[in-house]
Amino acid sequence: MRIAVFETEEWEHRACLRLQPAHSVDCTREPLSAEIAAGHADAEVVSTFVNSTLGADVLARFPHLKLVATRSTGYDHIDLAYCAAHGITVCNVPDYGDSTVAEHVFALLLALARHLVDAVERTRRGNFSQTGLRGFELHGKTLGVIGTGRIGRRAIQIAKGFGMRTVGFDPHPDKEAAHRFGFCYTGLDELLAAADVVTLHVPATPGTAGLLSDRGFGLMKPGAVLINTARGNVVDVAALVRALADGRLRAAGLDVLPQEPLIREEAEIFRTDASPDGYDLKTLVASHVLLRFPNVLVTPHNAYNTDAAVRRIIETTLDNIEAFARGAPRNVIAPG
Repeated sequence: MRIAVFETEEWEHRACLRLQPAHSVDCTREPLSAEIAAGHADAEVVSTFVNSTLGADVLARFPHLKLVATRSTGYDHIDLAYCAAHGITVCNVPDYGDSTVAEHVFALLLALARHLVDAVERTRRGNFSQTGLRGFELHGKTLGVIGTGRIGRRAIQIAKGFGMRTVGFDPHPDKEAAHRFGFCYTGLDELLAAADVVTLHVPATPGTAGLLSDRGFGLMKPGAVLINTARGNVVDVAALVRALADGRLRAAGLDVLPQEPLIREEAEIFRTDASPDGYDLKTLVASHVLLRFPNVLVTPHNAYNTDAAVRRIIETTLDNIEAFARGAPRNVIAPG
């Protein structure tokens, strides 16, 4: 098979060489876009990370495409309906970063709780004043986990180590997991009202878009903290701006924002072939406002990014491609 792998670093390129000589492999550092798709139009397999958007306009440029092997757990950047209609199988990497992402939750939370960014910046300037740096303890606080899959359960385990109480919400409760990890399920409204810290671990689906809106923030405890390492569109960021500006929320730690490609490169919106209907300028402005809040920490979709996790990602992806070539596809999101 002819395989095109996008968004690769040099070490990933070397890892992909294991597919040769059985397959022809072409690696590039660039994300997949309509502009560069023409140079790879003969590909039967395409592998990307989350900085590529595989809409119908891009996928249509691969007339021989049989497999999309995304190097991520999430797949909201892929037009699954197009893939289903054209017999294209889609595979993902379901289990690579449970600890990695859950640990990032607590990195953000601790940095917010103890004003670490401000404290470090002060001392680097020679200012050792403690004014405004008084924090809060995690011990005894309640962590509300929305989405109790692998990452959510790992966050619960870590929270136990800090002496936190934990409650969970999931549309598909796992009672055995609740017993094993020592937490209880509640309704979403009850969780928001009880939690001192809310952490999100749900996929991006039509049902989770805007899951936290003005109504949800209105239910949260005054002074609560929000952590989002899931997907940007799970939170209505304009509502989040209002909740922070009103003092309803104490702080927020965000590893994801809606419309991340535009935030990275706003000039993208002025491309002649871009559809203005695809962009929500209000959401884009709200995201930029959040970047300037002193009680908001934003990291660049980096929660997954550890040595161990990225190696698990590439190895699982290569396993997915080889399994598909053998006629026994694995980690299938959408069968072709």
